[in-house]
Amino acid sequence: MDPRVAKLRTPKECETFANNARERNAPELADQARQKAIQLRAEAYGAATDVERECLEAVYAYEEVLSAKSGKRQRAGRTWPMIRERGVLPAVERIVLKRTESVGYTALAEMGLQQFAFEAVILRHPEHFSPQAVARSRERLSEGGDG
Repeated sequence: MDPRVAKLRTPKECETFANNARERNAPELADQARQKAIQLRAEAYGAATDVERECLEAVYAYEEVLSAKSGKRQRAGRTWPMIRERGVLPAVERIVLKRTESVGYTALAEMGLQQFAFEAVILRHPEHFSPQAVARSRERLSEGGDG
């Protein structure tokens, strides 16, 4: 990570830096700042474990994709209530086990951000999820050419 990005302390600082980097035709710096904002938001949520933090980063990454498409800050309106109701890991498992791939997965894949997809998190931490969720994640990522 670029040292200038590493010094950023708030998501707002990251957004400002990313916008300036884009204006200066430095997309790699803009991407780093966007990823740092995702990490900061996930840390602020207060995840209890690394796998929860990565799941939260996936939600915030999805919100970044939604925001980029709409031109204004967008929330993952269906995901957050499910997380509050069920907990982070059970909500992620439920989303991944749906018959069709989630809108979030599709949106992240279209922008080349599959590493933030719930499916990718599940494959990095299979011991925290059911064998069915791991298998579904493996199928989806291999269908997308990444597994």
